[in-house]
Amino acid sequence: GAERMFQLGIFDPAYGGDPILFQHLFWFYSHPAVYIMVLPAMGIQSELMAAFARKRIFGYRYVVYSSLGIAVLGFLVWGHHMYTSGQSAYAAAVFSILTMLVAVPSAVKTFNWTATLYRGSISFQTPMLYALAFMGLFLVGGLTGVMLGTLGIDVHVHDTYFVVAHFHYVMVGVTVSAFMGGLHYWWPKMTGRLYPSFPSKISAILVFLGFNLTFFPQFLLGFMGMPRRYHAYPVEDWQVLNVLSSAGATVLGVGFLLPAVYLTWSLFRGKRAPANPWGAVGLEWDIPSPPTKHNFEEDVVVTHEAYDYDARRDAIAAAAAAKQEADLV
Repeated sequence: GAERMFQLGIFDPAYGGDPILFQHLFWFYSHPAVYIMVLPAMGIQSELMAAFARKRIFGYRYVVYSSLGIAVLGFLVWGHHMYTSGQSAYAAAVFSILTMLVAVPSAVKTFNWTATLYRGSISFQTPMLYALAFMGLFLVGGLTGVMLGTLGIDVHVHDTYFVVAHFHYVMVGVTVSAFMGGLHYWWPKMTGRLYPSFPSKISAILVFLGFNLTFFPQFLLGFMGMPRRYHAYPVEDWQVLNVLSSAGATVLGVGFLLPAVYLTWSLFRGKRAPANPWGAVGLEWDIPSPPTKHNFEEDVVVTHEAYDYDARRDAIAAAAAAKQEADLV
């Protein structure tokens, strides 16, 4: 409106503007918006990895630094969405290099999560299944993101279903896996009720399998040249992969429907949750489930740092020994 009223000539060519500037404006916001959703998911992932591997996060300081790196570099890579918009070869090269750089802190996180599992006392509870799904989906989404950041590949698969698949692996696969893992992790604390273990694990497996069956065929369709935003496709060779993708969406839907059933059931019929059903560290696990009105009924005594499961084991052993000694007296 201001452009028309004052004839500023920003986007409208009639006033000397350039419509491509709107693409820059859109992607300058929209690409960091991806990391706005992914970074909290990464925080949940670190929490789950430590809790169910019974180890502190490997290289915790570097995990924190990598989050800062992603937050900064995420604002500098919007141009890789616009390789085919007529930008200069120099600009394309700069954005391609920056896209490669943003993969480095993401790789740091993946390496540290994997190292956290090494020699850990891994418990395959439902939240951990979602955390492992997160790692698999994030690996595929991250590697295909590097591919799309490469100018020689992106110009051939731009606006094909390869981009659709990559986007969903990152935006849906990663963020939803973390959300579902966090929901199952903190559900007993929030509600004071335990959900049934078996159907929740089946649901996590269905979500992982259904997601890959839905979106992995779309990578192949993109390489075969299937464009996005078309309502009909005349090429018969694409039919089988599209049917597989539709079947995967059905499996994925069932996987998401199950939690709605058993979590609702747990609110009314679930067993009462103890204060710390997972044996996790953190202040929230030292209060009742669900928390009382003011959370803590007495002053909190912090005895160890966050994720220090070794210290927690020592504290539990010391408490058990003290109780045994008191019983003998």
